[in-house]
Amino acid sequence: MDSLLATIQQWIPVDLLISLTVASAVGFIGSLIAIPLILVRLPADYFDTRTPRHWMKDHHPLLRLVGLVVKNLIGAVFLLAGFAMLFLPGQGLLTMLIGISLMDFPRKRELEAKMVGQPTLLGGINMMRQKFHKPPLTLAPDP
Repeated sequence: MDSLLATIQQWIPVDLLISLTVASAVGFIGSLIAIPLILVRLPADYFDTRTPRHWMKDHHPLLRLVGLVVKNLIGAVFLLAGFAMLFLPGQGLLTMLIGISLMDFPRKRELEAKMVGQPTLLGGINMMRQKFHKPPLTLAPDP
């Protein structure tokens, strides 16, 4: 084990390793707090493809454009962090789901519904929502 640590230290400075460890711990704790808060605040029909979603529909077009750019950037950060959490401590799938939900791309709603429709993930989200006295998520029936 000591030889492995010495090899790693040859390529990566100790300060960087410590910084990465601290960032990983902060990200893990942050995801444990943020992800449930986000999922509990969503409307029950948020992932139902039959319900239309309009973000900042009644705002000035320039403000809407800036908001969409910022929202997509934040979504990309969540998506990348969720992918990293598949290998590091954290709630990777839920973080990726929130990242995808924030981003705008074709057929996004179908991808979200497919991800949330997985029994394990849907059951975990609905159990979390039940603890906060929120209704379970509803999904469109499969065609």
